[in-house]
Amino acid sequence: MKHKWSVSLALLDLFSAIAAWTLFYIARTTVIEEKVFVPNGTFYLGATVVPIGFLLLYALQGTYLNVKRLYRLKILQLTVFASFFGSILLFFLLLLDDDVSSYRSYYFSFSILLLSHLTLTVLPRLGLVTWMIQQLRRENQGFKTLIIGGSERAVMLYNEVVAQKNNVSTFIGYVNINGSDRMLDAQVPYLGHVRDLNEILANHEVEEIIMAIEPSDHDRLQKILARIHNFKIVVKVLPDMYELLSGKLKMTNIYGTLFIELNRDVMPLWQQAMKRFLDITLSLVALIVLTPLYLLCAILVKLSSPGPVLFLQERIGLNNEPFQIIKFRTMYVNSEPNGPQLSSTNDARITPIGRFMRKTRLDEFPQFANVILGHMSLVGPRPERQFYIDQIVQQEPQYALLNRVRPGITSWGQVKYGYAENVEQMLDRMKFDLLYIPIQFAVSTNQPLSVTEVVLGIRVLLPLSIRVFLCRPKGQVLKLECASR
Repeated sequence: MKHKWSVSLALLDLFSAIAAWTLFYIARTTVIEEKVFVPNGTFYLGATVVPIGFLLLYALQGTYLNVKRLYRLKILQLTVFASFFGSILLFFLLLLDDDVSSYRSYYFSFSILLLSHLTLTVLPRLGLVTWMIQQLRRENQGFKTLIIGGSERAVMLYNEVVAQKNNVSTFIGYVNINGSDRMLDAQVPYLGHVRDLNEILANHEVEEIIMAIEPSDHDRLQKILARIHNFKIVVKVLPDMYELLSGKLKMTNIYGTLFIELNRDVMPLWQQAMKRFLDITLSLVALIVLTPLYLLCAILVKLSSPGPVLFLQERIGLNNEPFQIIKFRTMYVNSEPNGPQLSSTNDARITPIGRFMRKTRLDEFPQFANVILGHMSLVGPRPERQFYIDQIVQQEPQYALLNRVRPGITSWGQVKYGYAENVEQMLDRMKFDLLYIPIQFAVSTNQPLSVTEVVLGIRVLLPLSIRVFLCRPKGQVLKLECASR
C-alpha cells in the first residue's frame, strides 16, 4: 500500500488526540469543577472536533506528505509546535471564559491540555517512526539513492552512510564528474557520467541524490541542480558546500553523517494553502468590483480594431505545465506571422488603445481568472512562452528553477523593467524573479542591485501600489551575487 505509513500515522494521531482530550476533560472536571466525571454532550463534541482539528493542523504542516522521510528530531519539532499552537487556540476558544476562583486554574488547565497532548502524541509517533525504519531496512524498501561523485570522498561518504544502523538508503549506483574518478566501483555500480544524469534518474527511478563532490568541482553544483529541477528528488550535500548555497536549507543527521538537505519546496504547505486562499479571495473580489472596468475595456478593444476582445496565448506555469494566459487584446490580429516576436516601445502591431492598456497594465486584469483557475498567483515570476524559456535556460540554466513557483500577474521584475524587448532584457528582468526561489543562485549581471531593491524584492508581497512610490530606487550599490525568496 503506497500510503500505508501516512494512514498509520494519521490514525495514530487521531487516537492520541482523543486520549489527550479525554485525559484533559477528566482532569478539568475533577480538579477544577470538583465534580465526578460523567461523559456528556460537551465531552463527545470535543472528542470529535478537537482531534479532527489537530489532524488538519498536522496536514497543513505537511506531516503526512512523505512519512518515510520523517526522522525523530523532525517528529519532535513538528509535534511540539502543533501541540503548543493547538493548545493555545483551544485555551482561548474553550477555557478563557471559565468561571474559576483563581488564575492557577487557568495555568492548570493549559498545562494539562498541552502536556497530555504532547506526551500522548510524540511517544507513539517516535515508536512508529522507529518501527518504520526497521521495516524499511528489513524489507529493503529504502530510498533509491544515487551518489554524484566517484572520488575518495565519495567512498568515505558511502562507508559512513551504510554503517549507520538507521540507514534507509538503497544505493543503486553512482555517476562521476571527472572521467578518471571510478573509486566507487567496488561498492556500487557505475551508471555513467554526470552529463547523462537526467536519463539515469528517469531510468532508475531515483528518489534521493547525495552530492559527494570535491571542492574543485563545486562550481558545477548549480548546473547540476538546474539540470534536475524537473525531478522530485531529495538532494543532500555535505556541510562544506554550505558556503555556496544559502537560503531555505535544513540540516539533517539521519544517517549519523551531517547533511544539508536542499528544500525543494518554496514555502511550507500551510503557507501555500494560505497564499492560495488569499489569491482566490482577492481575485474574486477584483473580478466583481472591476466588472464595470472590464466592460469598458472590452468596448474599447472592440472599437479599436477588428478581432476578439480577449487574447489567449500558451505560457508555461508551475512544474512546466502549459496553460492559456488571458489578456485584453492589445495588438492587431495575426501579429506574429513568422513566429514568436517580442514587442517594442514603438511597435506598429500595437493598437492605439492597446498602447494605453499596456502602459497602465489594464491588459493584464483578465488574469484574475487565471488565478482562480489555479494557473497563476497574484504575485510571482511572469510566465513566458516555451520558445523564450529555451533560449533563456540555454544562457542561464538557473532560470529553469522558476517553474517551481506559480507565475504571477505581477512581479518585482516586471515592476522594475516592464515589458522586455529582447532575450537580454528578459534575463535582466528575471534576475529579480529569482527572488521567489528559496535556494540562492549566483546571477551574472552587468547592472547591480541597490540595497533598497534587494530589500524590496524580498518583500515583494507588499501591495502593488508600492511600485508607484518605490519604482527604480537609488541607494548604496551592492552587487547581486545570489537571489533570495
